Order: sequence, then structure tokens, then C-alpha cells
Amino acid sequence: MTTESAPRVTTDAPLSTPGPANGRGEPKTPAGNPPRPKHRAKSILKHAILIAVAIIMIYPLLWMVVSSFRPSADVFRAPGLWLTEVHAENYATGWNALTSPFSTYLLNSALVVLGAVIGNLVSCSMAAYAFARLDFRGKKWMFGAMLVTIMLPIHVVIVPQYILFSQIGWVNTFAPLIVPKFLATDAFFTFLMVQFIRGIPRELDEAARIDGAGHPRIFLQVILPLMTPALATTTIFTFIWTWSDFFSQLIYLTSPDVFTVPVALRSFVDAQSSTDWGSMFAMSVVTLLPVFIAFLVGQKFLVKGIATTGIK
Repeated sequence: MTTESAPRVTTDAPLSTPGPANGRGEPKTPAGNPPRPKHRAKSILKHAILIAVAIIMIYPLLWMVVSSFRPSADVFRAPGLWLTEVHAENYATGWNALTSPFSTYLLNSALVVLGAVIGNLVSCSMAAYAFARLDFRGKKWMFGAMLVTIMLPIHVVIVPQYILFSQIGWVNTFAPLIVPKFLATDAFFTFLMVQFIRGIPRELDEAARIDGAGHPRIFLQVILPLMTPALATTTIFTFIWTWSDFFSQLIYLTSPDVFTVPVALRSFVDAQSSTDWGSMFAMSVVTLLPVFIAFLVGQKFLVKGIATTGIK
């Protein structure tokens, strides 16, 4: 008895053929392969343009830093960034160039900034909780009026404010720059926190209310700990805006012993005599250092706070 084995079927065709990856019939590029020369050139060109634009934008800042080490007579003669000689004494001269050491003006600015930051954190957070969680008569109208104040230029209200503060004897003091912050006058930060609180689930409030917590306890123990990104954003913006504010501080501060940093820098420029540009640029660099440090430290919270509040 013989048995015949089944014939073996062989084929040379592949089991599957890759189809076209796009409409042009080009095959897909395997994962992990280096980018094509065309894509690489486009990426290099894009990064080159971005670097060139960044250099153009940062050039004035670099020029100011370099000019702080030049003699005043050579500041505007050399627009480049190359130093032929270093005059580090500009920092020592500028520190003691005015009626008081520059540390006095730094301390004055620090006091104003500290009061403004605390005032905005306390008042704006409380006002935001009221708008976001409480129900009271006229809530929508008040919230709309608050938003309208964001579009109101400061030049419209500066004259009546000055008259008011002058009548109560607050001119030439830090009170006009600090006290209004405790009244939630910065509507932008109130709106920022309202948007953030609205994103917090109300179930947390209801759970705390079942445990017997009232609004003060809910605000302090439930809502406030979750508002860290919004509070950090408010702190950074308030610090930068108050530290760099020149207009309001120039109007309310008239005595040299209460000058802040922006007003003190303006004192270096004298229309009747020569200006010590080297010393002024040196103190400008010193003035910018706290702003850079605050931004670098709080950059993570700043981006997170903006991304989780205004864009809802």
C-alpha cells in the first residue's frame, strides 16, 4: 500500500505588500529613521529664523548690560556689543549718585510691591469666591461692572483719585499705591480667580457643607489650597507690574526719600546738565535682576495658572 503525499504549494509572492502611505504613492518611512534632507533643511531654516528674531528682540537688553560697563562719553558712540575697556566703577558710582543710596529706593519698591501683592491675594481671592460661589442680588450686574473697569484706562481715573488722596493727606506716602489693592481694584486678577474657582467641582463644597463647614471654612480649607496656580500667577504679575510702574509712583511720590526704583532712575536724567548714562544703565541692570529672578522662579506656575483659568 502506497500513500501519496500532498503536493506542497510554494509561492514567491510576499504575504503582504505595503500600500502607498499618501496620495502620491510614496511608501511610509519606517519609524526611527532619520528625517529626510528636505524636512531637515526646513527645520534648520525655521530654527535659524527663530534665533535671529530672538537676537533682535534681546539686543537692546544686551546693549544696556554692555553699556553699563562703558564710560558715559562712549555709550552712544559704540552701538555694538564689543567692549574695549571695562568700567565696573559705574555700579559703585550709580549706587551713591543720588541723595540716598540706591538701596533705599530698592527697599521702597520692595515695600510697595509686598503690600500690593498681599492686598491683591487677599482681596481678589475673596471677591472671586463671592462671584463664583455665592448667590446674591445684583451679582451679574456687579460682575459686569467689574469687567468694564478692565477696559477703563488709568488716565481716566488718575485725576479724581489724586484729588481724593490729596484731601485725605496720602500724597507723598505709599498708601495710594497699597491701600487700593486691599479693595480688589485690580479686576483682572479677580476675573482670573473667578474662572479658576468655577473649574473646581462644587461637590467639594457640598461635602464640606455636610460636615458643617460654612463659607469661611470652605474658602480657607477647600478652595484656597486648590488655587495655587491662580495665586502664583497673581503674585508674579502684581510683582512685575508694581515694580515697573512709573506713572502712578511719579504722581504720588514727590519726596526723594520715598522714591521707588523707577522714579529714582528718572532722577539720573538731568536736562540742565550732563547725564551719567553709564551709572544709570548700571542701576537699570540692578533693577531688572529681581524681575528676572521672579519670572524664572515662577515661570512654571505662571504658565499653568494662565492655561487653567482664562481658557475655559
